[in-house]
Amino acid sequence: MASAVASFLDRRIDARATPIAVGDVLVIALLLTGGTVRHNGLDFVLSNPVYLAGVLAPFLLGWVVAAPVLGAYAPGATETAKAAVPLALRSWVVADVVGLGLRATPVFHGGVQLSFAAVTLLVGAVGLGVWRVLFFELR
Repeated sequence: MASAVASFLDRRIDARATPIAVGDVLVIALLLTGGTVRHNGLDFVLSNPVYLAGVLAPFLLGWVVAAPVLGAYAPGATETAKAAVPLALRSWVVADVVGLGLRATPVFHGGVQLSFAAVTLLVGAVGLGVWRVLFFELR
């Protein structure tokens, strides 16, 4: 079983995608941090890093689960923006749903409001799409 999972992930993760992966995680974290600061204030966020971690964790967990499985770092994702952006977008849809699902549990604070779900889906998709286009334009 473990070798089957390893074999699957070997086909879904290209080591050349490491810079893209690092950028993806940074974009997700920056966008969520920006929203948290906007709604709670910078002083609150700086004095409550555990709160911020609780905001970031569900979506980053969703990304870590969804992105490799859905091919965000597959060999084709390292070739062109035209290939990389759709892979990120479909991964983000699933990651966002996972993140929202986790926020609906008592483990994470924040809950799930329809407006929040729409904003995270849209802002995350735009942010990841723009990041990946810039990555290929600037390299």
